[in-house]
Amino acid sequence: MSLNFFFEVLIGGLLSGVMYALVALGFVLIYKASGVFNFAQGAMVFFAALTCVSLTEFGWPLWVAIAVTIVIMSLLGIAVERVVLRPLVNQPEISLFMATIGLSFFIEGMAQLMWGSEVKRLDLGIEDVPMESLIESFNIIISKFDVIAAGICALLVTALALFFSRTKVGRALRAVADDHQAALAVGIPLQQIWAIVWSVAGFVALVAGLLWGSRNGVQFALTFVALKALPVLILGGFTSVPGAIIGGLIIGTSEKLAEVYVGPFVGGGIEGWFPYVLALLFLLVRPEGLFGEKIIRRI
Repeated sequence: MSLNFFFEVLIGGLLSGVMYALVALGFVLIYKASGVFNFAQGAMVFFAALTCVSLTEFGWPLWVAIAVTIVIMSLLGIAVERVVLRPLVNQPEISLFMATIGLSFFIEGMAQLMWGSEVKRLDLGIEDVPMESLIESFNIIISKFDVIAAGICALLVTALALFFSRTKVGRALRAVADDHQAALAVGIPLQQIWAIVWSVAGFVALVAGLLWGSRNGVQFALTFVALKALPVLILGGFTSVPGAIIGGLIIGTSEKLAEVYVGPFVGGGIEGWFPYVLALLFLLVRPEGLFGEKIIRRI
């Protein structure tokens, strides 16, 4: 295999990794704010994409459908915070986790009940064709869709990282993540912060759903795309925005390289499960992740 082909695989993995990082960011934001691992994030991705594409089937322009879906996902996030999260404040973490599992099945069922379960085609107006400039300059074949989708994800991830690191809401989020009771004591409105975070997670789910849905079709399998965020979170750390970015790039590149260079020796299909094996091995070495905080408990 030529060096150009290696760079094609590497770049393709990096582009996929940026999209994985966006999905992982939805998990990180909610976990940082409330300590809840939102298992329903994948269902939110599916619900957002299915809602948007169904609205376009009614004859709505795409930009109107996206705007309406943004409002719907924000309302869904606020409703989840008030109906599910708020009543379970100060309950064991396993109770919150189980609640998000139940929420996942509810959202998946509601989406298919409202819009149907058949596979829907979503056209964002981005052609999935090789970029001629890269072919002429470097003899490397990279999809135009992958480059644009990765660029959109990178801009959104950067904007969210800056928002939560440089703004008043971001500082409040970090305070809430460190200590709920202390944040309340200094006047930080806990419920409002949670509502904002869940609304942002809904918006992130929409963008991820549109991009992945445009590539693979809007279908139930989109919920499993979010599961690729689990190895990303394990590598990067559950509370780190930079960790989600770095973890996504590592997972994206490693799965593509493994599929091409290791897959032929094990029968292929390694791309689907290699990230989880990598995450398992990583857990044995650094369970808190690359950017996670090491927890020391005294007995």
